[in-house]
Amino acid sequence: MVNAGDGTHEHPTQALLDAFTMRRRLVGADAGLGGDLEGRRITIVGDILHSRVARSNVHLLTTLGAHVTLVAPPTLVPVGVEAWPCEVSYSLDDVLPESDAVMMLRVQRERMNAAYFPTEREYSRRYGLDGSRMARMPGHAIVMHPGPMVRGMEITADVADSDRCTVVEQVANGVSIRMAVLYLLLGGNESAAPAHPAPAATLARSASRPFEPEENK
Repeated sequence: MVNAGDGTHEHPTQALLDAFTMRRRLVGADAGLGGDLEGRRITIVGDILHSRVARSNVHLLTTLGAHVTLVAPPTLVPVGVEAWPCEVSYSLDDVLPESDAVMMLRVQRERMNAAYFPTEREYSRRYGLDGSRMARMPGHAIVMHPGPMVRGMEITADVADSDRCTVVEQVANGVSIRMAVLYLLLGGNESAAPAHPAPAATLARSASRPFEPEENK
């Protein structure tokens, strides 16, 4: 069974592709198999309360050695977050100068039945990432977003379209990551990879022949 995202609980394949993207951008060709995000400071900003992405990323990124800080209004921080392996801040401006990656999350209004903050303008003023805030980040730092994004609220268009934003890379990496998950679950063995056809080759070969009923095999 592959968890493709369950409600507000977990989204493990999103965390895998996010971590892969961070490793490629922040570590590069030297990325290894373990704690190569050791000491990296990752900031996750927005609707933590309803975010399955935030929960899975906290677990995976801390396992890889990263230091994770959650930033949100008090009303959008889950009860019991003090037991999570991360820190919580209510000020985005305080954490930006030390962040290696900043992951913006949208406000999930479809899961809300009350007012969690005064207005969208007030939320954006305090917790939105715009060009001036991005300029306070270290030069190597990246901006991430799991999508879908609400431009003008949690992130401005100039930030979303900047070279520092990895959204397009995340989408592309997600295809490869999920292919790898399926490959391993369907019997692929990383240590014996040469004995197995590449997933892309397998898919292409399957598509080139008609479906054969089980009783004919």
